[in-house]
Amino acid sequence: MRSDVMDEVATILRQAAAEAILPRYRKLLAGDVEEKTPGEVVTVADREAEQIISPKLAALLPGSRVVGEEAVASNPSLMDGLDEGHVWLVDPLDGTPNFVAGSAAFSVMVALLQDGRTMASWLLDPMSGQLSVASRGDGAFIDGVRVHTSTASLTVSECRGSVLTRFLPEEIKEQVAVGSPGLAEVLPGAKCAGVDYPSIIRGSQNFLMFWRLLPWDHARGAFLVEEAGGHVARLDGSEYWPSDQRPGLLIGQNREVWDVVRSTLLNGQGE
Repeated sequence: MRSDVMDEVATILRQAAAEAILPRYRKLLAGDVEEKTPGEVVTVADREAEQIISPKLAALLPGSRVVGEEAVASNPSLMDGLDEGHVWLVDPLDGTPNFVAGSAAFSVMVALLQDGRTMASWLLDPMSGQLSVASRGDGAFIDGVRVHTSTASLTVSECRGSVLTRFLPEEIKEQVAVGSPGLAEVLPGAKCAGVDYPSIIRGSQNFLMFWRLLPWDHARGAFLVEEAGGHVARLDGSEYWPSDQRPGLLIGQNREVWDVVRSTLLNGQGE
């Protein structure tokens, strides 16, 4: 991906954060928040940020189209054809419930797909200004510094990570419940993919497990971890493509950790 495009997208995200998101942090009014679907909230900041980001991305790459989370809420047919041509995936405010609650665990995320495969990704932490980016074949960078996941081998009892159980089917929940005690720690996650995925690179977590795979939630973070050297795959071991929304995804800091965690959480096997 050309460096000027990488930089321009970063500028767009910073603009959206500065104009639509940060001015409303801990200053939301009653009418600024509504329930989008049962258990899912949206704010005026989500919508305004997406309105800033989407047209600028479309103009940046002629012939591309933009699929934003809030636009899809109004028009689900926008999800059709994610595996065709250049598609921008936009999550204008990942971690909306955290934002509403006054927590700093939220982010702005964009990914560029080509024929269904992620080619580049951007994750902006509006509070700190930290920017994580990745481009296919070029690696992953945080604030301009190339980053890598740990290659260290870990025993089951050394593995620490998060499992988002909200959407897990009962059968998988039961397997996770059996296997979790053998791990060092199993957390519920930050409720913000833009926070969870970089934690694999920082080493504060060794694995993540998700069930529901909305493309704007996972395309960027999964790609960032892959380009940093981590291992991302569906629970059956097959490759993850954002255009394929079948559920179940496991992320490990490396392939060995991925294998250890999968066998522990999904087969009830320890060491």
